[in-house]
Amino acid sequence: MTKREYKEMYDVVGAAMEVFNTLGRGMAEAVYQEALAIEFQQRGMKAEREKMLTLSYKGFPMQKTYFADFYYRGILVELKSVEEVSSEHRAQLFNYMRITEKYRGLLFNFGEKSLHTERYLYLPEEDDFVLLNQDNYKSDIDD
Repeated sequence: MTKREYKEMYDVVGAAMEVFNTLGRGMAEAVYQEALAIEFQQRGMKAEREKMLTLSYKGFPMQKTYFADFYYRGILVELKSVEEVSSEHRAQLFNYMRITEKYRGLLFNFGEKSLHTERYLYLPEEDDFVLLNQDNYKSDIDD
């Protein structure tokens, strides 16, 4: 991941923080999704809302589709408004990252006392997902 790509993730987190600071916690996910769309627009960030994700099997398109809450410059963004993020919520984001072959993903939970944010990198060659945190994110950024 380049510094520019990391900054793009940082920008999305900043927009989500503004939404959380303005609306507080515990509203319906759809409220946060609409507010975040407005925040992206105000910041001049061209994010796609309800991005349709298509699948293929051995090169053949499949009818099954999924929808990511947002897609911004190669970043898949999933929103939740629940008491606590679960493994199922993470699995949803991971599946979206895997099927689209996008290696950056953000998971936000607006249902906790403070905005819960998880930043992930997908490593397709290892079929693994890395949670970026203050201890490891610098090692994953190229100059």
